[in-house]
Parts: sequence; C-alpha cells; structure tokens
Amino acid sequence: MSNAQDFIALEEQYGAHNYHPLDVVITRAEGAWVWDVDGKKYMDFLAAYSAVNQGHCHPRLVKVMEAQMRRVALTSRAFRNDQLGPFCKEICELTGFDRVLPMNTGAEAVETAIKAARKWGYTVKGIPEDQAEILVFAGNFHGRTTTIVGFSSDEEYRFGFGPFTPGFKILPYGDIEAVKAAMNPNVCAVMIEPIQGEAGIVAPPEGFLKELRNLTTDNNCLLVCDEIQSGLGRTGKLFAYEHEDIWPDIVIIGKALSGGMYPVSAILADNEVMSVFKPGEHGSTYGGNPLGAAVAREALKILVEENMIQRSAELGAYFMEKIRAIESDHIELVRGKGLWIGIVLKTSAGGARRFCEALQENGMLCKETHETVIRVAPPLSVTRDDIDWAVERLDKVLTTL
Repeated sequence: MSNAQDFIALEEQYGAHNYHPLDVVITRAEGAWVWDVDGKKYMDFLAAYSAVNQGHCHPRLVKVMEAQMRRVALTSRAFRNDQLGPFCKEICELTGFDRVLPMNTGAEAVETAIKAARKWGYTVKGIPEDQAEILVFAGNFHGRTTTIVGFSSDEEYRFGFGPFTPGFKILPYGDIEAVKAAMNPNVCAVMIEPIQGEAGIVAPPEGFLKELRNLTTDNNCLLVCDEIQSGLGRTGKLFAYEHEDIWPDIVIIGKALSGGMYPVSAILADNEVMSVFKPGEHGSTYGGNPLGAAVAREALKILVEENMIQRSAELGAYFMEKIRAIESDHIELVRGKGLWIGIVLKTSAGGARRFCEALQENGMLCKETHETVIRVAPPLSVTRDDIDWAVERLDKVLTTL
C-alpha cells in the first residue's frame, strides 16, 4: 500500500459503512498538525471532537504512557493500583467535587450518570419504583447506545434501533418555561450540554443555566451537565457551566481527559449522589485502570501548567473576531465560545461539506455538522500564527467557492 486510495479502498471493502469521512488518510500527527500517507501536511481543526485539546501526541503524554505500559496497564477493579487513588485525588481537587467514578468512553460515562440519577431518585428522593423521569433537550448528542439514542431528537441516530428505554422527555433547548411545565415529582434529573456540540456549537440563552439550576433545586432533582466535548478547557473555562457560575450535581467528562491517547471518561459528583453506588452495583473491567489513570493525571496537568484553558479564552475570542470579519455571502452567522466555533452557512450555500472538502484541499481539516455548519475546534495548543494561517484559508474558500 503506497497511497491514500489504497487505504480508502481497503476500508470501503472490509469496514462497516457507518461513517462518511473526508478522504484524507492520516499517518502521523504532532500538536495542531497532521500528515497524510502521501506526505501532505494539514492543520487539524476538529481535534478529534475535542479529544486532543492538549495537541496530538503531546510529548509529556507519550512519555507517561510509555512508562506506565512497561509497569502495568490493567489490573481490573478486582484489585487496587497505585495510579487510581492519586488520579481521584487530583481530579477532585482540580474540579471541586467530592468524588469521581472513572469509566472509558463518553457514552459509558453518560450511562453511568443516568444510573446514578435514577438510583438517587429512588433511594434518596423516594420516587416510586420504575417511575423516574429524566428531562433532556432537543438537539442533544450524549452518545450512541440504544438508551441514549432513544432520547435523541435526530431521526438519523434513532432509525431502526428501537424499541427504546422509557423514562426520558425531550424539551426545547433553552426554553425554561418548557422545563417548568414538564416538572413533576417523578423527575429525578435534568441532563444538558451547557453548549451543544453536534448541534452546531449552540448555546442556550444567557441566564438559562442559572434558571435551570434554581428550578432543579426547587424541585429536588439533579442537574447533570454533559461536558464531554465542552469541558476541559474547550470554551475558555475548565467547564462550560462556569460561564454562568453554577454548580451541577453530576458532571460527565471524557475525550480530552486522556488527551486523545486512550479512552478515559468519568462522572464527578458530591458525596450525596455518588454514595448511591454500593459494591457490585456498577463497574467496568477497564474503568480506572492504571494506564488510563496515569495518562489522565498528566493530561489534566498539561491543561493547567501550559495555560491551555486561558489560551482557549484569549485565542478563541481572537479567532472568532477574525472569522466574523470575513466578507462572504455564504455566512449566516458565527457563534461559539473559546476555541469552539460554528460557522453557520445560509441554505443557499449548498451545504457545509463542500466547503470542508475545499478547506482540505487548502491544508485545513474541518468537519461539517447538521449540513449547514462548519465546526472549527483546533487543539488548545494552537498559536496565533496558526489561527492567522487558518483565517487566510477560510477567507479564500468562503469568498471564492
């Protein structure tokens, strides 16, 4: 195999066709840059859906991962290991929560949060058996399990996978009156992305999260924030909910928790919620393994010690200002927070994918979402010069295509 078409042909012949990727075959990556098998260099403006906030193959992560792999990679939770305790301490001290429950993938962490919320609803709030409800929002993307896609509002994610798990009610995103109307004694939790990523970098109206926090408190139910994409520096804060100065009952994290090196996810909660789990009631063979814990410890240190969260705030504002200055008839609006930006195109633009393909030809890798939005989410290690380079290409494509 010598070129991209050979690899693409293999994948098309032997792989399941559950993705529609751009036809670039990446073989190497470093920082904000990737190289394909034909030697062409690209800047990565997806960052693996925010999993590589620290940058591709960060040397500190590579070093820690190599060293830990030579010692011990997996013990299962049947035994203890010398990385899990320090990881739990460090992440709780960083985030302010009492406890952490580690898992592997984001979807597993969402399922863990659902189980925690329901268990709390039955054992603490006193909801009648099998009557617990969780309120969710249209446009959500919380993962791909059958339970999770069952409360998606996107028919593409749902079609052909039913019957679905009951107990979820979908409400309009950002509509506090709809939440008030849906509240009843059987609601154990409200689950929300503080900013919706897959929906196109959509934020609720200012003040909504604060109102939602007050409403859940008044109705004795939990507020669950899914920060898998929006958390760990992506929006210019450690977590996106901090923009409204609230405190959720459960926070779901993943992706950048390992810097893209290895699947690590978790839920964070205080004692009252996390104490609903007793030994044997929930677990994972790989969850909390020493390799994942060691990598996650270093990934968190990098975010803090290399000032990546502050850089996201400063460079994100600069980037958005530059994009908004592009004079293109195709752009409807530009929205976002930190280094998480959605370029919303007019319906007359003919869809976002053709622009992403043109950007690829110009050395910039982006991904469309919901047909009309170009997502721009580089690693947080990106520089001002990198952003200027990208703006030139965005301007060229958006004004000439």
